[in-house]
Amino acid sequence: MAGEGWEAVDDYQVQRLEALFERDPDRLAGLSLEACGIYFDWSKTHLDPDLIGRFAAAAEAKGLAKARDALFSGDIVNPTEGRPAEHVAERGTGAPAAVGLAAARRTRMRALADAVEAGAFGEVTGILHIGIGGSVLGPALLVDALGRRGSRLQVRFLSNIDGEAFDDAVRPLDPATTLVVVASKTFTTAETLANMSAGLDWLRSAGVGDPDGRVIAVTARPQAAVEAGIDETRVLQFGEGVGGRYSLWSSVGVSAALALGWSAFEELLEGAAEMDRQFRFAEPQRNAPLIAAFADRLYVRRFGCQTRALFAYDERLRLLPFYLQQLEMESNGKSATLDGRPLDQPSAPVTWGGTGTDAQHAVFQLLHQGTILVPVEFVAVAEAEHSLGPDHHRSLLLNAFAQGAALMHGRRGEGPHRSYSGDRPSTTILLDRLDARTLGALIAFYEHRTFANAVLLGINPFDQFGVELGKDIARKLDQGGDDEEFDPSTLALMERAGV
Repeated sequence: MAGEGWEAVDDYQVQRLEALFERDPDRLAGLSLEACGIYFDWSKTHLDPDLIGRFAAAAEAKGLAKARDALFSGDIVNPTEGRPAEHVAERGTGAPAAVGLAAARRTRMRALADAVEAGAFGEVTGILHIGIGGSVLGPALLVDALGRRGSRLQVRFLSNIDGEAFDDAVRPLDPATTLVVVASKTFTTAETLANMSAGLDWLRSAGVGDPDGRVIAVTARPQAAVEAGIDETRVLQFGEGVGGRYSLWSSVGVSAALALGWSAFEELLEGAAEMDRQFRFAEPQRNAPLIAAFADRLYVRRFGCQTRALFAYDERLRLLPFYLQQLEMESNGKSATLDGRPLDQPSAPVTWGGTGTDAQHAVFQLLHQGTILVPVEFVAVAEAEHSLGPDHHRSLLLNAFAQGAALMHGRRGEGPHRSYSGDRPSTTILLDRLDARTLGALIAFYEHRTFANAVLLGINPFDQFGVELGKDIARKLDQGGDDEEFDPSTLALMERAGV
């Protein structure tokens, strides 16, 4: 990797965490920052100002500034598909034409939301939101995080083709007063169309006179939705350059906007735009997404870490680890560089996690004493909204902060079974409060962190061809392809299951 600045990073002598604090008593000031209502603390990672400077030089050598400008200018940053990545245009930055289209489509979305509230669909008490991948994970995160006390509607999300998932999704809904929102970029996704058909049958069997009239389609290809029987007045469009895992900012967020209110959706976009500016204009030493990406690369390259764990110490963010699994692993789980060469370094690690304090009694044993080093990220919220009072929330936060301290310091016990090695890294991300604005900023932070990692790796984070292989084989199996195409064990499984 000569000439790309990595030698200065790879040859750097990394010290133990406790030694880093001893060497620099003011370490916290240099390894923490506040941005967009969020406090970031990297002091318990093995980064230091010198190492960050070396990473910044490597990022410059990899063309990060140029790639970032291309992203925010609406240039093609997805070369395998010949597209820009236009999710930032939904927040007001990009090619003028894309920003204008995003604004026009948002106006149409607002008009439809106003029509629902005005009674154009009759009484509406619930939404069945159907999609898969990002078209469900993003809106579900928004509604679960922000709608627990103020949701106007009962919103249920359906993605899995499993009939048990369908039954579970519709169980609390009244078909007579439910809207069905179907989100699919191409409107050809087999699982989504199958679930849409099941949803229409559910409405029909309950005596709804015009089931098709209660369906709203969200797609980048409106003609496909019209051909599927949905009137064009109930079709919301988003751009081809908006990937599914980046789509919650677009019309895909209509269910969240209906449930949370239009002002909350606008605040979400404003928070994301604020983080956009932080990523675009802050110097590397004070740039939250960049520093996070530097830490990611450090632990993969130097420490050989194959996983990264995230624990949300707030029940309202329980879906965040699942959302980030797709964002990070689908974006950066690649083995070829932008110019088609084999990637000669580890790609994205496996992202996993859970909710604190539950996870402390499930997986933290390995984090503290296992032989596998796992960088940990704690996400917490300073201000609580629940009914149990400040002492309950104080206990939750103390648990989060104590885990980070324990991972770093460890403890010498009586014998090996009661000893903890320490020197295990963690990052803490503390939101002042959880509202639409800070959540928008937090999600945008993770998007830009993912993009920065991709630039450092030299890969394309905006395609996902690996998703298609298994789906293609499933179609061939369904169509009864030549038996010689399939291995005997697959055919035996099909026979045993009666499919």
